[in-house]
Amino acid sequence: MVDKKTLTEEDIKRLFITKAITKAGWADDQIKMEYYFTDGRVIFEGNTHDRQARKRADYVLFDRNNYPIAIIEAKDNKKPVGGGMQQAKEYAEILDIKFAYSSNGDAFLEHDFLTGYEKEISLEEFPTPKELKERLLASDPLTKVEEEIIHTPYYFDAYSYEPRYYQRIAINRTIEAIAKGKQRILIVMATGTGKTYTAFQIIYRLHKSETKKKILYLADRNILIDQTMTQDFKPFKKIMTKVKDCEIDSAYEIYMALYHQLIGKEGEPDPFEQVQPSFFDLITVDECHRGSAKDDSAWRKVLEYFCSATQIGMTATPKADEGANNLDYFGKPIYTYSLVQGIRDGFLAPYRVTNCFIDLDLQGYTPQEDELDIYNHPIEQRFYQQKDYGRDISFLKRKILVAHRITQMLHEIGRMTKTIVFCADIDEAEAMRSLLTTMNADLCKKDSRYVMRITGDDAIGKKQLDNFIDVDQPYPTIVTTSELLATGVDCKTCGLIVIDKEIGSMTEFKQIIGRGTRLRPDT
Repeated sequence: MVDKKTLTEEDIKRLFITKAITKAGWADDQIKMEYYFTDGRVIFEGNTHDRQARKRADYVLFDRNNYPIAIIEAKDNKKPVGGGMQQAKEYAEILDIKFAYSSNGDAFLEHDFLTGYEKEISLEEFPTPKELKERLLASDPLTKVEEEIIHTPYYFDAYSYEPRYYQRIAINRTIEAIAKGKQRILIVMATGTGKTYTAFQIIYRLHKSETKKKILYLADRNILIDQTMTQDFKPFKKIMTKVKDCEIDSAYEIYMALYHQLIGKEGEPDPFEQVQPSFFDLITVDECHRGSAKDDSAWRKVLEYFCSATQIGMTATPKADEGANNLDYFGKPIYTYSLVQGIRDGFLAPYRVTNCFIDLDLQGYTPQEDELDIYNHPIEQRFYQQKDYGRDISFLKRKILVAHRITQMLHEIGRMTKTIVFCADIDEAEAMRSLLTTMNADLCKKDSRYVMRITGDDAIGKKQLDNFIDVDQPYPTIVTTSELLATGVDCKTCGLIVIDKEIGSMTEFKQIIGRGTRLRPDT
């Protein structure tokens, strides 16, 4: 007889735990061993980086694809049966799993999150897939129709990938909530963690199950719509249309639209009134922290007109401001995956904030009596603060100082580092572009696109946005902007973000920082 005390953990798994699981009726495609679910936090040491260890479960058991039901942590026989339970419980809570087990090869210790109870069971008593599923359903019963909706599979083809654990949780919880009749849902996911992919899988499964047939996807920027249609939503190509010229073509099933395309000019009828209030079954609101959250927003009437539709709000930054509270409208988030979690898991890049103080910003400025600007116009007599710079008053010396600091930083971290400079307005973005061009003339000589302005009014700049985002394209390298790149732009190689303007809220700060937290490990 084998002395278990001499066996390694791998031997215990092979000889006892795996056998017990398969004997209980778990099929090979239901068992995932060595299940990694994080990438490991990125750690910086000077100019080099490394990663912490990835989180890994010994076993994750699935009821069906992308629906994990149990987790098992194994230990060698020198440790007690429950030696792995604390780790199993921690991982189960992260992965949204209701049954956690620990084993040393002698027996199993089971923790049931549905009841809070723990009990030891023999190897022969390990529950079957049917038994665990019945226990789940007993705690949260489903009708046959609800179960059919929830069982609708994910979209998958040769080019798609398995959802990350947090995406899976957000998708599954949303599908379950809608199957049970919930009409308003809020999903909070940090910038760069795949909100659009998550929205696609939700919409695909609801459309495939015929639960929702006419679907509207709303955003507030053209670039977000175009990016979504050509990337994550590409499988909808044959049934998807973009609302143009304020016309809603009823022949399609998936509609992509900007808010303002659905709102008529003052005194004119709203384009959304072309269809009945019951026309859409589902509306997904991208970046719902923006205008759609405001109580008095013209955009809000789009959502109110189609109030019978199920509405999903997606945001990186839930707001609780008076008069602009998406928590009031959509309710508490059904799932939250924060920036901190994304960095800890290694799915987002950590960032360092460097504060640069200019005396003009700190002290403010009051013009002398009868002082004139460079155009010989009198300067209004009042106290100017940083929030006024660039909009109400402009200082050339200050611009030169900022441009010099940006250039100095790039010399330190690498001059080909993709960089976004956020300015107070379009004019300031142009002024900053010109100064940075002059200070980096040697690289602009090699390629005039080294510094470019990308703003809403600049067609030439906007045409270069794809090249800026493309990890294989070195140019443009530095882009100056105002608001256009603040949300939704996926630039995985952006290494420097400069905020040369007053930031009005933590929401705006997080959105801007999100332009640089995406990772592209191979570059």
